[in-house]
Amino acid sequence: MIRLTKIFTFETAHALWGYDGKCKNIHGHSYKLYVTVKGIPSNDVNNVKNGMVMDFGDLKSIIKRLIIDPLDHAIILNALTEHKKLGEQLIKEGHKVIFTNYQPTCENMLMDFAEKIQSELPAAIILAKLTLYETETSYGEWIREDQ
Repeated sequence: MIRLTKIFTFETAHALWGYDGKCKNIHGHSYKLYVTVKGIPSNDVNNVKNGMVMDFGDLKSIIKRLIIDPLDHAIILNALTEHKKLGEQLIKEGHKVIFTNYQPTCENMLMDFAEKIQSELPAAIILAKLTLYETETSYGEWIREDQ
């Protein structure tokens, strides 16, 4: 089994409804997402992907479509809270708002990302690990073996 990792970056804002610290306020992060997949390299000489577990370009396309394009330069708000009203007002003013049905913490984002990514990977490819940096020194991890 071989693991491959590709790193992605995106800029996103969020606010945590009901939180008792500074993160209750709208603020942004320069997120860094490490996506690790695992599988067996192809051993088919007639396959253009021979020797690969997965083409890094194919992985990039999936992550860009599912995570980067929707979230980059957007604000994520929990639609199940009073932030729904704030988000609707921001949309009226032309802002890019993503509503979730969860508190948009690093932890919940990781669980959401894992579900979305695994559902789009080829059958023989397993999502092994996600690491999401909110800051240079703060990150969360989702690891398949822990699930």
